[in-house]
Amino acid sequence: MTAMTVPVIRPAEVSDAGKIGLIHVRSWQSAYRGKMPQDHLDGLDPAERAGQWRRTLETIDRSRADILVAESDAGVVGFAGYGPSRDTDADPGHTGQLAVIYLLPETWGTGTGRELMAAAVAGLAALGYADATLWVLDSNERARRFYVKAGWADDGVTRVDESLGIMLHEVRYRLRLRSR
Repeated sequence: MTAMTVPVIRPAEVSDAGKIGLIHVRSWQSAYRGKMPQDHLDGLDPAERAGQWRRTLETIDRSRADILVAESDAGVVGFAGYGPSRDTDADPGHTGQLAVIYLLPETWGTGTGRELMAAAVAGLAALGYADATLWVLDSNERARRFYVKAGWADDGVTRVDESLGIMLHEVRYRLRLRSR
């Protein structure tokens, strides 16, 4: 764990796409080591991810969703993205989704993730969602502990995601944002 300044959380800009792509890849390579095939992790390309994030940032409708970055004295060190739920059993006008939250591995345990999570949850609430969900790899115990500490709870729903060509077993967590 390195000493860091308190992060500034701000909306991501298109110019952040390169750093977001790098964070996405480095975070996956560290967090999912031993949980996903190593050849898949080794094949992740920060430039390819940056291109995907650039396209997302160029087209995002911030009245429905947002991407935030955490910036410290080391620059952009993390990001989170949220918007309406994409789950088939959810009303996307009522339920939001924390789609991604990733940080550079060297910032894990510094409090930056808590700050980024709090800002994303506040953003979901500000968009009017009553509750929110997220999906996490069932074997990612570190992330699952992080979500529980942030107030999220496993809601009992599971799925197998094969969109990457590998079987990923995921569990869903839920957080109440406001009372009805």
